[in-house]
This record gives sequence, structure tokens and C-alpha cells, in this order.
Amino acid sequence: MDLRSKNKVDASFSMSSMTDMVFLLLIFFMLTSSFVTPSGLPVNLPSSKSATIVLQKVSVTITAEKQYYVNDKKVSADNLESELSRELEGKEGVVVLHVDKSVPVEYLVNVAGIATKLKAKVSIATKPI
Repeated sequence: MDLRSKNKVDASFSMSSMTDMVFLLLIFFMLTSSFVTPSGLPVNLPSSKSATIVLQKVSVTITAEKQYYVNDKKVSADNLESELSRELEGKEGVVVLHVDKSVPVEYLVNVAGIATKLKAKVSIATKPI
């Protein structure tokens, strides 16, 4: 008399589908984290109710001490136009201004004028309220 079951249950588990899901999640988080690139310089940005995220190509920072930085590289006010034209060469013309809120508006207007002269779009970085 044979009492053994004819249908045997396989105790093995295939991990390939789970590793595929982990890999896809890893790619998703890596891609979404690179869309927002904050400025590396400590600047006290002004507040705004409507803040939209712009993918920055060229970042211009003006600190409270009125020092200019183009993509985290310190430049003088005299060399700002040549440095901006070099950075905008071959790229979509988007300049994001990170201006400390204690800096007078004339410095912001000066940089925005230079960027407009180079046919670039200008966006001002703010922090949401």
C-alpha cells in the first residue's frame, strides 16, 4: 500500500522577479533625485508663494558680501559676462539666479541684463513659504 502523495510541493522560491523590482526602484530613485540640484553656496533666498522648479543649466549666485559665483566658481564682476557666455555656449539658455535677500536689486538687475543680452532665460531662485 503506497500512501505517499503523487503531487509534490516544490519548496524553492525564485528571487529573480524580486531583484527586478528592486533594480527598477533603484533606477527610479536615482533618476528622480538628480532633477533637483540645489545651489552649493549658503545664500539666504527670499520667500515666494509660487515656487516652480526649473532645471538649472547655469547657476549664478550673489552672496551677501556681493561676491559672484557662476556654477560654484568665484568670478569677478568684470569677468561675469565672459564667464556666462562661456558657460552658456552650446547649452539651452537658462540662468538661475541665487541672490541673497540682503543684496540690493541693482546687482540682480545687472546680472539679469547680462543674461538677457546673451539671449538666455532668467529665473530667480526662491524658497517656498
